[in-house]
Amino acid sequence: MSESNKEIKVQPPEKFTGLKFDGPKESSVGKAAIASAMGQMAKYMKPTDAINLSLKINQKGGFDCPGCAWPDPDDDRSSIGEYCENGIKAIAEEAQKKALTSEFFSKYSVQEISELSDFEMGKTGRLTEPMFLDKDSNHYKPISWTEAFQLIAKELNQLNSPDEALFYTSGRTSNEAAYLYQLFVRAYGTNNLPDCSNMCHESSGVALSETVGIGKGSVTLQDIHEAEVLIIMGQNPGTNHPRMLSAIEKCKVNGGKVISVNPLPEAGLIKYTDPQSPKRMLTNGIKITDLFLPIKINGDVAFLKALMYELHKMDIDQGGDLIDYDFIEKHTNGYEDFIKAISQIDYMACLRQCGLEAKDVRAAAKMIARKEKIIVCWAMGLTQHENGVDNIKEVVNLLLMKGAIGKPGAGTCPVRGHSNVQGDRTMGIWEAPKDSFLDKLDEVHGIKSPRAHGLAVVPAINAMHEGKAKVFFAMGGNFLSATPDTDFTAKALQNCNLTVHVSTKLNRSHVVHGKKALILPCLGRTDKDIQNGQEQFVSCENSMGVIQSSQGVLSPPSKHLLSEVRIVAELAKATLKNSKIDWEGLASNYDNIRAAIEKVIPGFEQYNEKVRKPGGFYLPNGAREGKFNTTSGKAEFTVIDLPKHELAEDEFVMMTIRSHDQYNTTIYGLNDRYRGIYNERRVVMMNEEDMRDKGFKKGDVVNLTSHFNGIERRANQFIVLPYPIPRTNVATYFPEANALVPIDSFARKSMTPASKMVRIKIEKAE
Repeated sequence: MSESNKEIKVQPPEKFTGLKFDGPKESSVGKAAIASAMGQMAKYMKPTDAINLSLKINQKGGFDCPGCAWPDPDDDRSSIGEYCENGIKAIAEEAQKKALTSEFFSKYSVQEISELSDFEMGKTGRLTEPMFLDKDSNHYKPISWTEAFQLIAKELNQLNSPDEALFYTSGRTSNEAAYLYQLFVRAYGTNNLPDCSNMCHESSGVALSETVGIGKGSVTLQDIHEAEVLIIMGQNPGTNHPRMLSAIEKCKVNGGKVISVNPLPEAGLIKYTDPQSPKRMLTNGIKITDLFLPIKINGDVAFLKALMYELHKMDIDQGGDLIDYDFIEKHTNGYEDFIKAISQIDYMACLRQCGLEAKDVRAAAKMIARKEKIIVCWAMGLTQHENGVDNIKEVVNLLLMKGAIGKPGAGTCPVRGHSNVQGDRTMGIWEAPKDSFLDKLDEVHGIKSPRAHGLAVVPAINAMHEGKAKVFFAMGGNFLSATPDTDFTAKALQNCNLTVHVSTKLNRSHVVHGKKALILPCLGRTDKDIQNGQEQFVSCENSMGVIQSSQGVLSPPSKHLLSEVRIVAELAKATLKNSKIDWEGLASNYDNIRAAIEKVIPGFEQYNEKVRKPGGFYLPNGAREGKFNTTSGKAEFTVIDLPKHELAEDEFVMMTIRSHDQYNTTIYGLNDRYRGIYNERRVVMMNEEDMRDKGFKKGDVVNLTSHFNGIERRANQFIVLPYPIPRTNVATYFPEANALVPIDSFARKSMTPASKMVRIKIEKAE
């Protein structure tokens, strides 16, 4: 590696940009969101593109938003615009008017590019042609597509084993591209398919599969509208899934109640003003949360145990009609052991751990005691812990007690992140595939898939770090910035012989590279995709299991861009010389891919016909129908131990979070409007009493260190801000604080990094 590359900034640069802070807000969306969205379109997009895209995003026959996976209404979609502020930010980022050509890479070295912030990198423009970084070179240079595919094929075919290659997938890859990608990888000979699910909702998938027989949520959008009580845990929909707020509003209008369980008060869960409703705009919105429980970080098991203890006690006191014993008898297994354990919990220990008062827990119990239609919604606040799987199993326990699953208005609602992360898993992007899937894949395509499980994200990073994995191929995403332990992951990537990134824009993973590196520019969700003169469409699966089409509307920003499907097909043709699969036929007409999917994956019968219907179709969901595909054939209660959360006297628990100007690792801007933080990301939100104890004042600059298994990790130069967060808890943004997340701290069973519970120390910077 060159001398210049040794100076690469693997973490976002430690530079301040002019902090302004006026405290958390208590209202979301409304006029401010409209102004923000209009500003994004005006600043970064061509006016005609902005208009065309805003009329087609999330519409039937349009394109699926490249942001979150929240479902679109089945029948009553808004003709004005079925999008949110952050959806506009997502398309403004993807369809930005600036183009990034080879002249940029000729002018700036890799080291110089690494000096840019993540926000600045993303705004350099759309990538327009394949770029190659040779060994000992400091500058990316143009390369032809043919040469790029030959280079990758050569590296793959000279490995000692296919298991020395890793094939990562981000959550926005279409069903068609994901299916073809996993088919190529398995035809090549490995199950090394780490993906972003490993880092976010793997804990949900594991827990739900073991308890209710399907690793997905059980509710529909209509169920949200009909729920009597929504319990929203470890989630900030106002920023991460803003269109969810309109669904919650309908629940409230229908008489539903909302319990919010979260360490931070979030504006989107306090008050929501629908920008398409004149009435709401005039009356300043609708109150969302009826009961806010400011829980300590990772106090969820303790809270749920205390809640179920209260319910059990109330049931006994009030005649035994608060728990659904008929449902339990017919549809569940393990209730006796479960309720015995609940009746014997250390109630005070649960209260201490969750940080709530008994009266608050009782208030929650009273709100759900005589309700049947209960939905629990959650996101990474529950999954990214060492006990993440247990968190979700405890959620399921509560719902099973109330018989609140498999009926209208009730069930599990894990709210997924990227727009097709759930679809990718359905298509076979998984390092631990079931034999039944592989058997059918082999039968349909005439291959012999490997049966040994591959590597998820954390083991994949370790394999690269140890020199056991030598080629890293990423289908989208920003792997370095999304993963834990930034410095460790950077060294892992730099150990590779070749790193390849299929991308639409520049990101930090492009400057932290292997001995050789390729950037392959692809079409975005907003771009037209034409193969052999015929315009193609793709399909996606949303958080609630609906498959619908997505068709871009803009002319691509460069004639050199290829679709993800075409990239996979050309790579397969270059690498698998004796393959009997008709890769060209699959890539030339995406109907052929869907026809193959129909033969391999249950639920996709008549795929090409059904996906062309406006609104798409629902996949089968046993838990939604009250059918539990578990070993016992019933939903499973689980006895969960209370986690141990000991802290040293000078330690805090840190969780990493997103700002409002951010989606995953994509930084749209430098403001977190709902939290009142402007023009700065290197901040640590801290309880005011803790600040006084440490002698900190608002605006002090501090350094953060984490200590895990004898290793110290550092993230320097953060500004302290007073914030309403429980004592001994702090919050920071990722990826700035990812360097503190240990590579070996992850959820049991799912291996999801524990990014929401990192033990740290905070000291004033010198």
